[in-house]
Amino acid sequence: MRSFQVADFHAPLKEVEQPTPQPSGTQVLIKVKAAGVCHSDLHIWEGGYDLGHGRKPLSLKDRGVSLPRTMGHETVGEIVAFGPDVKEADKGDLKVGDVALVYPWLGCGQCTTCVAGDENMCLRPQSLGVYCDGGYADHMTVRHPKYLLNLKGLDPVTTAPYACSGVTTYSALKKVEKDFDTPIVIFGAGGLGLMALSLLKAMGGKGAIVVDIDARKRDAAEKAGALATVDGSAPDALEQLTKKAGEPIRAVIDLVGNAATTQLGFDCLTKGGKLVIVGLFGGGAPWALPLIPIKAITIQGSYVGNLRETQELLDLVRAKKIPPIPVTTLPLAKANDALVDLQKGRLVGRAVLVP
Repeated sequence: MRSFQVADFHAPLKEVEQPTPQPSGTQVLIKVKAAGVCHSDLHIWEGGYDLGHGRKPLSLKDRGVSLPRTMGHETVGEIVAFGPDVKEADKGDLKVGDVALVYPWLGCGQCTTCVAGDENMCLRPQSLGVYCDGGYADHMTVRHPKYLLNLKGLDPVTTAPYACSGVTTYSALKKVEKDFDTPIVIFGAGGLGLMALSLLKAMGGKGAIVVDIDARKRDAAEKAGALATVDGSAPDALEQLTKKAGEPIRAVIDLVGNAATTQLGFDCLTKGGKLVIVGLFGGGAPWALPLIPIKAITIQGSYVGNLRETQELLDLVRAKKIPPIPVTTLPLAKANDALVDLQKGRLVGRAVLVP
């Protein structure tokens, strides 16, 4: 089995050859067909998050991320073998040879949160590609068949990003669903932003104004159906947002998550509005605290999504025939190049590795 691993933070990925694992217990062995390259992978590769205000960066090592680690949490694979403890009832509609999306946001599986179906919120995470090895490989194991969602004919390459950018934006959109009758504002027109636009339309939303400092990405957002776009670095960005919305802005989804975007997102909201922060670019909170109660603003974090939401998302994709976001396919050996391109802002849409 070949994989590309983070051996040291900030260092180029290391190519590793090792025996292909055999599934034990309730595990399932899959042959990887597609692995998305996500911005979260950059934080793992770099080893932490910027907390702003002169604070020490949040170290992933201190959070239990050990090296070496095979990244990749947006994975589609073909089922090769089931472990000896997998019962027929566990397989559901799956069989050897089926192609499935891997749900990666695993928890301990035993706590109250996990039992309730919210493993992505577990305090002892075991996420694939983060705390356990993921899809930057030609094979990988998955803990249990329930984390494999049958594609039933969907394209593996364009479906892979639904495991993160898809379910992340779907879960964030659900948090502002009551405001779908007005234009919402989305910060960021990368893979997540373009995904959010297509999902918003499928979910019955009026549409979104997209903010991005990159003209190429604003153009991509307009082609993807944005109501309008705004250059977030423009000195009159707030005025542009207000004018282009044409009515009070009640909901903002920030897929960037830095001090500049959260400030502009906060400022453009009307009284009683909601700011949902998804992005992890980092920095410190910029808001004047008295304005939070004065404007009665809700500020809510949104972290990926649960298994149920991922299945809902795939069902929605099939039912509404949602067009895929732009995808650049690269061979597995180009994993390091894909990360650098993402880091430098050279990618539009998503890069997907194909072993």
